[in-house]
Amino acid sequence: MKRIALLAAALVAALVSTPSAQGTFRTGVDVVSLNVTAVDPSNHYVTDLDEKDFSVFEDGVKQDLSFFTRKQQAIALSLLLDSSASMEDKLPTLQTAAANFVKRLKSNDLAQVIDFDSRVEIRQGFTSNQNQLQAAIQQTSAGGSTSLYNAIYISLKELAKMKAGGDDDVRRQALVLFSDGEDTSSLISFDEVLELAKRSETAIFTIALRGADTQSKGFHEAEFVMRQLAQETGGRSFFPAKLDDLNGVYAEIADELASQYTLGYSSKNAKRDGAYRRIVVQIDRPNVMPRTKRGYYAPTSR
Repeated sequence: MKRIALLAAALVAALVSTPSAQGTFRTGVDVVSLNVTAVDPSNHYVTDLDEKDFSVFEDGVKQDLSFFTRKQQAIALSLLLDSSASMEDKLPTLQTAAANFVKRLKSNDLAQVIDFDSRVEIRQGFTSNQNQLQAAIQQTSAGGSTSLYNAIYISLKELAKMKAGGDDDVRRQALVLFSDGEDTSSLISFDEVLELAKRSETAIFTIALRGADTQSKGFHEAEFVMRQLAQETGGRSFFPAKLDDLNGVYAEIADELASQYTLGYSSKNAKRDGAYRRIVVQIDRPNVMPRTKRGYYAPTSR
């Protein structure tokens, strides 16, 4: 079991600002890879599209696709579970829903389990062993405050390290986050986490349980955070009203991950300037809408 405690602002500052720490996320990509979800007006997944049905624009310029597949690719997934004190009565239901989600992973998928309160703890490193993942989920216990941004930061770093480790399989990266409230104790800001998320190739799926007080400032801040993380990275945000809805939410995320298309292209913009480039995907079928990340950072000359 690997434990990571963020105890000092100096440590976080070093993690955020040190060039070597950021390098994984700042190198950019020469081939831009997009995982695209297609949905109809009822939010049902459309899985019978062909390459000709997709158009991709980068900063308004149409791109030529060099790769397209409807075949499900392996996933590297980070499962983040809020275990703060407010979760004490809710944790058993969350554990059951998360364990059922793990059961739906394929044999070639890899996942890790991270829980967070005032600290961030990697309960289980990346593995395809579902028994180990489920055991890690059951080890979580409630207590402490909510270091949400710290947890996302560490999860993204772990996903990047695994990708840099030379895994032979091409894997989509996803982060599935559950929390029942706003961040209360992170030493990293939301802006820093959002920037890091945009520099990663990770789709973030967020689940925020709606409490009794949906009019508070804290609730609205948490809702904004969850929506932004999902929208910018091509994931999706969920706001279940009841704890019992969690099982269905996790099942829907699993279905989406199994229904995505993967597209690739080499940018017509040859500049290696590290600039952020906006992406728009269009689908040539009436009433079918795409969902994917909003952009990426170009490669640099270094």
